[in-house]
Amino acid sequence: MTDAKADSATVPPAATLSQDTATAPPPQAGKTLPKVTPPTSIDIDSKPSDFDGQLATNDEIPSDATLAKVADYVLLDKYGKTHTFQSLYNSPNGPRRVLVVFVRHFFCGNCQEYIRTLAESISNDALLGLPVSTSVVIIGCGNPQLIDMYVEATRCPFPLYTDPKSVLFDALGMVKTLALGEKPAYMKMGFLKGVFTGMGQALKQLPKGLTLQSGDQRQVGGEFLFEPLDLVTPITTPTDAQGGAAIMEACDPRPMQSGAGGQLEVKKITWCHRMRSTRDHAEIPEIMELLGLDGHGKPIKDTALWEKTIRARKGTGLSMASKLNELAAAQNAEAGKA
Repeated sequence: MTDAKADSATVPPAATLSQDTATAPPPQAGKTLPKVTPPTSIDIDSKPSDFDGQLATNDEIPSDATLAKVADYVLLDKYGKTHTFQSLYNSPNGPRRVLVVFVRHFFCGNCQEYIRTLAESISNDALLGLPVSTSVVIIGCGNPQLIDMYVEATRCPFPLYTDPKSVLFDALGMVKTLALGEKPAYMKMGFLKGVFTGMGQALKQLPKGLTLQSGDQRQVGGEFLFEPLDLVTPITTPTDAQGGAAIMEACDPRPMQSGAGGQLEVKKITWCHRMRSTRDHAEIPEIMELLGLDGHGKPIKDTALWEKTIRARKGTGLSMASKLNELAAAQNAEAGKA
């Protein structure tokens, strides 16, 4: 598709986001957030200054200062409702480990193929089987009205949000490029088929005026794994509907931070990867190993290819998967004694 500046898409007032809201620094502890009146449209920046080709970037893990800066950046769900970035990976009684995957524009066939493969490989049942609550969140950069289309096209079982101005993408160091890069193992669809599929999806959105609202086509994404400082100390899980804050306060000696509705764990990014081309997501075997999932041979049935993707790691950092294995072994041992 040719790149063109998208006109503002009219949406209900509740479904809006202002640039000032998205870029505002996080409030200091104890201060009340100012009331912000949202505008009546979403302006998607589809013509940023950029380049033609692959840009050198790095996989340096964002600093604590960067995380503090972006904690209250605002994202939109499919209804246009706003959510702070921090609420996606750190909320009372929410999953303790969260993999945040940033994808390209909503008509990108490469990223759609990645999310399809990710969904085939990592089911919610598999995540629930881990000894520490774990989830996956997807973030795009287009109009929120396209989220349902994207979920249907990718069969994505994970929560999906969007950052229409790519403010969070920029703040976390993700770059813009049109370079195709090498064909990854997760790509099953041919390049041309992916292009025509995306074009077809865009044309279907003409009656809604969303054809040019998929997001910045130069924007590439990446993957960031958020984990608590300590996995071992008991803490509430998403199924603990009552008494969560009290249990955390009484039993958990780890550092906590204030949050709406209760105390939050202090979390950090333990691993990250930034894309260097339009099809440079971290391979599925690397992601599964990071999360502590045992899925050898799926969905890549070729053992040699699986091992190759593990050897050629793309990300930087170490997850707490080894500790998860220790916890799982301990739980199995206790179950055996019972």
